[in-house]
Amino acid sequence: MATTKRTTTKPPPAAETDDCKPCGGTGNVPTTVRVGRKRRPVGQQDGLCLNCLGTGTDPDA
Repeated sequence: MATTKRTTTKPPPAAETDDCKPCGGTGNVPTTVRVGRKRRPVGQQDGLCLNCLGTGTDPDA
């Protein structure tokens, strides 16, 4: 029995990708969580990227 030949798709070149700079194309940016009266930082959570509004693409493209 002959083996089947599988082809893979090539990723787009780096020049054609229009990823957002602050979020890197994910649409999420880390946001510091602050608690208490002195507003001390306790951790980070994901927040919506305000540059691309969560789409992950560069708004200038």
